[in-house]
Amino acid sequence: MALQGLAVLGVMAGGGAVAGVLWFRLWDPPAGVVRSGSWLTDETGLRTDFSGTGLYVVVAVLTGLLLGALVALLLARSELATLAFLLASAALAGWVMYRVGVLDSPGDPQALAVGAADATVLPGRLHVSGWSPFVAFPTGALLGYAVLLVALPGRGVSREKEPHDVGLDHPFGG
Repeated sequence: MALQGLAVLGVMAGGGAVAGVLWFRLWDPPAGVVRSGSWLTDETGLRTDFSGTGLYVVVAVLTGLLLGALVALLLARSELATLAFLLASAALAGWVMYRVGVLDSPGDPQALAVGAADATVLPGRLHVSGWSPFVAFPTGALLGYAVLLVALPGRGVSREKEPHDVGLDHPFGG
């Protein structure tokens, strides 16, 4: 069981790192200018700035969905233990995705604007607004895992039928 937990952790953390690179590559930094020591952006820049959070959510949900399904398909020993490993690892993967994504992002434009001359053009930085986007990765992973558990109920480690299991293979007792 411990090896399975480590495998889930490795899959999710690696997927989070790849998702972070993808998030950064898909993002376009908003442009703004320095005025009186402050970084200002126009309406288009504000929309682009928000797109970093929205893009994080989309990439995190889709990556979590894919990896949750992969875990359900390949690591099918104990569903409840796997679910616990998956949720904890997906939360970590969301954090890894964030850290990898912002690694190459430009610096905080508000901090850079303090010493810059007026009319200096500075790019925005990649970030996530608030804490709620960080539930995207675990939500996607949970959904992918649950869908495959329902879609493929007979996969995984087989066990001998117990006497009390007779007639429970079908919803109508067949």
